[in-house]
Amino acid sequence: MSSSSSSSPSTSDEETLRRSRILKSKLYLDVPLPKVPIVYSASYDIAFLGIEKLHPFDSSKWGRICQFLISDGALDKKCIVEPLEASKDDLLVVHPESYLNSLKSSVNVARIIEVPLVALLPNCLVQQKVLCPFRNQVGGTILAAKLAKERGWAINVGGGFHHCSGEKGGGFCAYADISLCVHYAFVQLNISRVMIIDLDAHQGNGHELDFAGDRRVYILDMYNPGIYPFDYEARRYIDQKVEVMSGATTNEYVKKLDEALEVAARMFDPELVVYNAGTDILDGDPLGRLKISPNGIANRDEKVFRFARERNIPIVMLTSGGYMKSSARIIADSVINLSQKCLIDMGKNGA
Repeated sequence: MSSSSSSSPSTSDEETLRRSRILKSKLYLDVPLPKVPIVYSASYDIAFLGIEKLHPFDSSKWGRICQFLISDGALDKKCIVEPLEASKDDLLVVHPESYLNSLKSSVNVARIIEVPLVALLPNCLVQQKVLCPFRNQVGGTILAAKLAKERGWAINVGGGFHHCSGEKGGGFCAYADISLCVHYAFVQLNISRVMIIDLDAHQGNGHELDFAGDRRVYILDMYNPGIYPFDYEARRYIDQKVEVMSGATTNEYVKKLDEALEVAARMFDPELVVYNAGTDILDGDPLGRLKISPNGIANRDEKVFRFARERNIPIVMLTSGGYMKSSARIIADSVINLSQKCLIDMGKNGA
């Protein structure tokens, strides 16, 4: 669903309904100050008879990130913010009812998450074991924008389902959490300009299709054009396209990122940055095909946070893709680095 403006009555009615749904949503919780703007729920993690192992994505990554942060003494477990699960009405802000109904077919869900065996399971189990964790992560992404506006930054330990648009899922992405997050920010946070910085190795075709022609949203997408999704239509809607070829090394990547952030700063003045921080750029990742070191990922995240924090722009970070078991440790180390560089405050004085 493009949110580009139109004067037709149907579009006006649609916007009114969208606004009403957003204002009635319970996802924007009031979070007590002692809590740290790191959003996670144990319900994020997907584990079901080992079927989750049939996809290269580490579906226990999210919990392991938090375990590392807690065991390293960087984060107090009691300070983590737990979101609510996105309801059907919440999802209808971006997704038409026909798309949500399509998820009642296990065959369709199996195609989206790329695990054929799921097609054979009763849909009630698929809803409970696969889609419910995704809906909890959607709630986390939406809430993270509110926290970022209040605290200057927020990290949803999950989310970043950037291959899902309002009309279509794919690439392990069943709900368009980025598009939903942005629409909620427009209405609830009185924000009118959002920059999406998508540094996952894959092109973020979902949010690109959803915001095609919407001048309130500026998209910087730095991706490998030689891998999934090969969505050439969506590429037309990228405001700032930075292509990084297979085999690119850390130095090359960081140089391109520095240049890209300089251009973005000149081209657009956002009131919110949504940062899709996939770790599938890591050297050895079977799907990303890039050769970025763990230190390179920490450096990348630091540069994006510095870009936002030095300009007093609230920033939301989502963990997105990453297909190696080492991703959880690398993400935790990067978050600790952000704390040590005083770009975020986890209440532990950078410990």
